[in-house]
Amino acid sequence: MTPDWYVIVALCVVAAAAGWVDAVSGGGGLLQLPALLIALPGQSPSVALGTNKMSSILGTSAAALTYGRVERPRFSTALPMALSAFGGAAVGSLVAVNLPAVVFRPIILVALIVVWCFIAFRRDLGLVARETSRRRHLTTAILGGLGIGFYDGAIGPGTGSFLVVLLVAALGYTFLQASATAKIVNVGTNLASLIVFGLAGSVLWVLGLLMGLCNVAGAIVGARMAMAKGSGFVRVVLLAVTAVLIVVLAVQVVRG
Repeated sequence: MTPDWYVIVALCVVAAAAGWVDAVSGGGGLLQLPALLIALPGQSPSVALGTNKMSSILGTSAAALTYGRVERPRFSTALPMALSAFGGAAVGSLVAVNLPAVVFRPIILVALIVVWCFIAFRRDLGLVARETSRRRHLTTAILGGLGIGFYDGAIGPGTGSFLVVLLVAALGYTFLQASATAKIVNVGTNLASLIVFGLAGSVLWVLGLLMGLCNVAGAIVGARMAMAKGSGFVRVVLLAVTAVLIVVLAVQVVRG
């Protein structure tokens, strides 16, 4: 069933905001996916997940290209991480096709609280780059990509934020470097998930494309703003967005 025109307009506005958030700090899906779940009450949760991926992959690709023109990603980390995350996301998406919607919110809520606390209490984290060994880069890229990729395929929201935190905490990236690299990895996870959801018939292609175009616009603006303002700005946005979403999800979990 196709949503009413005003629902589509509202979803496109949310998609633009999600593209901005995702480009700056990751976590745009935390806006976009709940909106789709609310707007498509008669559909399976997997349809909301699949349509979210259709929109997200366009915005994430636009952000990756925008970052790449100024802040060069570290492809030695990004490419193996993207390949590993692609595999993890494909497996996670297969799980998600039959995953009950009721498990989404508590899992996301716990993960977000952990991420927020970690960033908030490490005030120097991600503001100055630290060097780590090549072996650590490769190990983190493969294992981290696999785990976060599975999460992205199975649940999705917050993946970009988790990638940024992993790259900053484990590999010593600045928040800006991590955002640029995370976008490449996120393209891989979104592509794997989109393939699986598409084959399962769980994508509303026209709606996803319309939202994706708005997501692209928001992503380009967000990436440019992040590069202009630097890592401190990315950190503040990441904390603010995560805090608001923790409160919203906590209320939803309590209400059931």
